[in-house]
This record gives sequence, structure tokens and C-alpha cells, in this order.
Amino acid sequence: MDILEWFGRTLIIVGVLIVVLGALLYFGGKILGIGRLPGDILIQRGNFTLYFPLATAILLSIILTLVLNLFFRR
Repeated sequence: MDILEWFGRTLIIVGVLIVVLGALLYFGGKILGIGRLPGDILIQRGNFTLYFPLATAILLSIILTLVLNLFFRR
């Protein structure tokens, strides 16, 4: 397999993972409660709302790290 075939395959895999992650975030917030974890920061003051999903980002990072290690480990 030459470098362009490998790069193309890698881009497709990354694209599929991004689509799956996007769908999980879009539908997961309604179904699984993702985005309302303890550790997520929500500040509401008048017309200003700041939402910083710290715990959700850490959890997704750990899950993605484990999944990608399973696929790309030799």
C-alpha cells in the first residue's frame, strides 16, 4: 500500500469517526444525558450564558483515546 492509499484510508476513517461523534453529541444529549455531567460548568447571568463542558470533554477524550488505540495499535 503506497502512502496515498494509506492517507486516503486514514482520512475516511477519521471522517467516519467525526460523523459518529457528531451524531452521538447531537442525539446523546437528548437520550443519554451527555453534556449534563457533574463537572460541566454552566454560568447564567441575565442575557449571558456560558457553558463549558469540562467533564464531558474529558470523558469523550478518554473514550476516543481507548477506541483509537484499539484500531491503530500494532
